[in-house]
Amino acid sequence: MIRIRPSTPADGERAVEIWRDAVDATHDFLSAEDRAAIEAEVRGFLPAASLWLAVDADDRPIGFMLLDGSSMEALFIDPAYRGAGVGRALVMHALDRHPMLTTDVNEQNDQAVGFYERMGFIRTGRSDLDGQGRPYPLIHLRFAPAT
Repeated sequence: MIRIRPSTPADGERAVEIWRDAVDATHDFLSAEDRAAIEAEVRGFLPAASLWLAVDADDRPIGFMLLDGSSMEALFIDPAYRGAGVGRALVMHALDRHPMLTTDVNEQNDQAVGFYERMGFIRTGRSDLDGQGRPYPLIHLRFAPAT
């Protein structure tokens, strides 16, 4: 059973581990230099960030989400749990709080783009660069409830 809970300081290293494993499994488009630079940035802020965690029956984090108001800034799932409903559970948790949820996704991450579109997100724009000015285009998405 997947449960959602807020993170604590003790969850910080596990969140970084989930991020690293998820990126290694899905972000093969990153250059080695950018991958290393991004991990350094993530290690600098993620352990202290206020996250929503998906945890297993033993309370072990298996995925996380970072919300900033109605913007989902991050969603990463331990690759061992991909396809098990963890991402869906986290997105549904966010939608319960912010029905007008928005997010950005790397255009090259086809699996993530498909996931968000299956969840009911629609494309609202595109940027040629990521949030740090790197050459990884982003697709801007907004949740559009079915009518």
